[in-house]
Amino acid sequence: MTLADLLAQLINGLANASTLFLLASGLSLIFGVTRVVNFAHGSLYMVGTYGAIWLAEHLGGGGLGFWGAVLIAACGVAVLGALMELAVLKRIYGAPELFQLLATFAVVLIIKDVALMAWGPEDILGPRAPGLTGAIELAGQPIPQYDVLLIVLGPVVLLALKLLLERTRWGVLIRAATEDREMVSALGVNQVWLFTGVFALGSGLAGLAGALQMPREPASLGLDLIAITDAFVVVVVGGLGSLGGAFLAALVIGIVKALCFALGTVDLLGYTLNFSKLTLVVEFVLMALTLALRPWGFAGRPLRGLREAPGTIEHVRTPARKFWTIAMAIVALLVLLPAVADDYTLVLATDCAIFALFAASLHFLMGPGGLASFGHAAYFGIGAYAAGMLAKQAGAPMLLALFAAPFAAAAFALVFGWFCVRLTGVYLAMLTLAFAQIVWSVAWQWDDVTGGSNGLVGVWPAPWAADKTHFYWLTIVLCTATIAILWRVMHAPFGYSLRAGRDANLRADAIGIDVKRVQWFAFPVAGAAAGLAGALYVYSKGSLAPDVMAISRSVDGLVMVLLGGVQTLTGPVVGAALFTWLQDEILRRTEYWRLILGLAILVLVLLFPRGVVGSLRRVVRGSDA
Repeated sequence: MTLADLLAQLINGLANASTLFLLASGLSLIFGVTRVVNFAHGSLYMVGTYGAIWLAEHLGGGGLGFWGAVLIAACGVAVLGALMELAVLKRIYGAPELFQLLATFAVVLIIKDVALMAWGPEDILGPRAPGLTGAIELAGQPIPQYDVLLIVLGPVVLLALKLLLERTRWGVLIRAATEDREMVSALGVNQVWLFTGVFALGSGLAGLAGALQMPREPASLGLDLIAITDAFVVVVVGGLGSLGGAFLAALVIGIVKALCFALGTVDLLGYTLNFSKLTLVVEFVLMALTLALRPWGFAGRPLRGLREAPGTIEHVRTPARKFWTIAMAIVALLVLLPAVADDYTLVLATDCAIFALFAASLHFLMGPGGLASFGHAAYFGIGAYAAGMLAKQAGAPMLLALFAAPFAAAAFALVFGWFCVRLTGVYLAMLTLAFAQIVWSVAWQWDDVTGGSNGLVGVWPAPWAADKTHFYWLTIVLCTATIAILWRVMHAPFGYSLRAGRDANLRADAIGIDVKRVQWFAFPVAGAAAGLAGALYVYSKGSLAPDVMAISRSVDGLVMVLLGGVQTLTGPVVGAALFTWLQDEILRRTEYWRLILGLAILVLVLLFPRGVVGSLRRVVRGSDA
């Protein structure tokens, strides 16, 4: 690697940092004022890229067409963000913040399929910027002129936002709402239009970031997930609500990733290190290190846990005999299902049982523990890989693999949890995401052990469980028994201690409960249950790939828990069954299944803002169902 090569990569890293800042600054503004974790922010970025390329084609060539497309796309995305806030989020501001995240996830699904209908599944290349297609010479290395423009644009936008927030009345109201929304409302400020305006501004910045990427990367349907992940990392590392922190974080991440590219493959003490592979995970390593050393980012400050809307934390009710009788009757009916169901229905029911266990394990953290996890699929994937590798590489029998998988997942959860419980709220959730991405990248790149991106194939059940009916019965027994154990633990002294730490941290500490230790031990319990679900999953499918622990799997778990209801026992089970059935039913009928599923989730969120079971329980005041 020459100095010129290093300089070229650093310039590229700085250009990427400017785009990251534009994207993350909008997310930071939205969260700072509304406290909404806007999962659809990456979708707005994607729409900005698609829209700008489409507009540039129709406005014609030349500078007016290109820059007009950028400006119109950014303004159009700003309007789209405002409409999303007015039509969806405005109706559920009184709901818990995690339900708002669920609503924005539904918007992600809808926008992805609308983009598929409008522009098709293929990647679309955009035009180059007229007048900026050349390069300038720097230290003997050609530097694209467009990259130089992006590098300059980042600080200019930061300065403009600073002036807006500090020198205008609207900016003062935004800063005041960031500090104390209740006081701003008490002073008579119309928060409805304030929130809508902030959403429009933040969305417009995401659209601008996407539009400016026209000459640098093609528009694709995968941009939304990539963009929101990068934005979350920058915002959390910089400090939630801090524009200066977001700028600094984007700068550091852009430079570090550029250095990884520049170093490439290096021989060190007889070992070959491929630094370019680290670009998949380096930003998450940085986030994990930052949160471990400075829990609130470069320029952030402590936040309380994710908010529950008034009256949504229920009184603890120990399940009565009636509850267990009904539960046992349902299990008995499930055991008898093979008598009336075909093979396809049995496979679907097996999936529902596996994901019910996965959702119940996540609920164990989120419900009694109040510990939101955005990376719970890591334990699901670790269990799956532990079982798969034992079967393929060690020739272990299926029962031994199923027994070992929960312990492997629990061991990782014990380590991850030790770091996570030192944080709260969104910071804790994002640290779980960082750990999950690190594990995913190891599985993706460790070809000799995990099979890399190809995964493992040929992981079949033992002969006595190869029949779909027998494997279904095995799954039902293991999943229902584990879920019952989780329910029992929730109503044991350990579960009450978890609730005490969630609802009254200081009071629990004052009466002698070691809240952090109790929360820490909740991680391996939940991890073990998720690991068993992952092991059953790999045997049910016969193969696995790194996708089993991808971000999308963690989001699926969140959707399942929130659809059913966080503060209920049966909510996650019902939510998992409903989500799995809906996904399968819609997927078989249309290629635009995300659109239908997103609309269905949106309707459920608006009709049942506390989850299906949670909302119905408020109508029929029964036991802790």
